[in-house]
Amino acid sequence: MMINHPLLGPRDAQEFTYLGDAGLINRPDWQSETAQSEFHDYLHLRDNPAGLHRELWFHEQGDRSWLVVTRNTVTHEITSVELARDVARRHKREGRAQ
Repeated sequence: MMINHPLLGPRDAQEFTYLGDAGLINRPDWQSETAQSEFHDYLHLRDNPAGLHRELWFHEQGDRSWLVVTRNTVTHEITSVELARDVARRHKREGRAQ
């Protein structure tokens, strides 16, 4: 499987380490009144979707960047690849606007 790195171009997936669901970028607020429940869900509850799924990949054998890869878990087709820092920054901006 090839991952089209936003900065380095197409790279073999063997250069990367898979971490899991990209939702891990959105850590709960540790000061929230419901922090214990939120962290339990964050740490222990995972979806296992068939179809499009956003995942975190670490470029371990390259520039050591984190990527958010949108991949079809049935066909392994990759539809988009973004730097995780850009996704996190965008999420923070959207969160403040609400």
